[in-house]
Amino acid sequence: MRARPGGGKSDLAFRLVNNGARLVADDQVELSNENGAVMARAPENLKGALEVRGLGVASVPHVDRAPVALVVDLVEADEVERLPEERSVEIAGAALPVIALAAFEASTEDKILLALQARASALPPAGGPVWRGNGLGPHKEGAVQVVLVTGLSGAGRTTALKALEDQGYDVIDNLPLRFVTPVIRQTPVARPLAVGVDSRNRDFSMSVLSDTIDELRADENVSLTLVFLEADEETLQRRFTETRRRHPMAEGRPLSDGLAAERDLLAALRAKADVVLDTSLMSARDFAQKLSGILGIDAEGAMAIFVTSFSFRRGVPREADLVFDVRFLRNPHYEPELRNLTGLDASVAEFVADDPSYPSFFNHLTGLLEPLLPRYQAEGKSYLTIAFGCTGGQHRSVALTERLAQWLDEKGWPSSVGHRDLPAEA
Repeated sequence: MRARPGGGKSDLAFRLVNNGARLVADDQVELSNENGAVMARAPENLKGALEVRGLGVASVPHVDRAPVALVVDLVEADEVERLPEERSVEIAGAALPVIALAAFEASTEDKILLALQARASALPPAGGPVWRGNGLGPHKEGAVQVVLVTGLSGAGRTTALKALEDQGYDVIDNLPLRFVTPVIRQTPVARPLAVGVDSRNRDFSMSVLSDTIDELRADENVSLTLVFLEADEETLQRRFTETRRRHPMAEGRPLSDGLAAERDLLAALRAKADVVLDTSLMSARDFAQKLSGILGIDAEGAMAIFVTSFSFRRGVPREADLVFDVRFLRNPHYEPELRNLTGLDASVAEFVADDPSYPSFFNHLTGLLEPLLPRYQAEGKSYLTIAFGCTGGQHRSVALTERLAQWLDEKGWPSSVGHRDLPAEA
């Protein structure tokens, strides 16, 4: 990244590291040409050091060297071109593509990752990068898609598996190693599978797990992606202290010794990984969102939307995220020919929609939801429940629930519908 002093280089580097990237160097970097590829190294005294404005110099996850795939010029927001022409610059005897982005825009990190993914196939190995291509192993047509989640104890395996489960994966954790290959080979192709394995497995063996991975990668009926999770020692110590859990390799010795022993034991496994993700600075939500992005999980439709009606007499649904009180609309209960019907009947729905306040309310409601839904999904929300309440939960709330579900479908947001307080025969 290139910028004027104070132009946002260190700030953007910090955000990239916070999202799982690894630092090569801040402020100074040594560049060299190795067989046509430009390689970057940090000066010895700056390895892992990043200037964080307001905090000072911080120690962050880093690598000693990495190939240079892209040059990012940081400019003011109004200088970013909408459809820029392709540009390149010669560095260390090689031509590198150049893009111009605004350092402090929220989407800048993702734009950089997108540009890097387009260049990933041309990069030489860098000794354990965080992303390799889009993070996926080779796709095999007609093969079961498997994500094997492993790594350091306390680095977030359970969180990763929960995130994958929310994305539609079948999840198995702590499966004995001798069962991993048979279970994967018997898994139907229709649903992807996530398997959690780490040193806490009772029959854990580094050699057995390594052989299992090699065997599965050679199987034409299995598309395997190996995800290795890690975190810095300070973060792992804090997590074990907060949860009061025992580290599996710290029996009878200090926690730091157990952490070091496990890191050494799993070094070869880390080297095999398709994705290496450092979770030290990530919240659970950010971690889940980043993992989904790296694995290329299609976010379209990932958020499950549930729309329900209810009666205020029986209380507000506890699972509801958004609650709308529609008791201000005319009540069909007071119309004799409608009283024994429900909002599922066309005559009741028409009566509710004919209320003079209905068009304005519904327009304002959808005007509120339209920008909110993609933001909820972008934030990694897996489920959204929208609830409409009226006095008896029979007429107005039911009609609004059905109408909103129809609007959601028209806008490309499939939803499921429930009517909590309608009689079962309704």
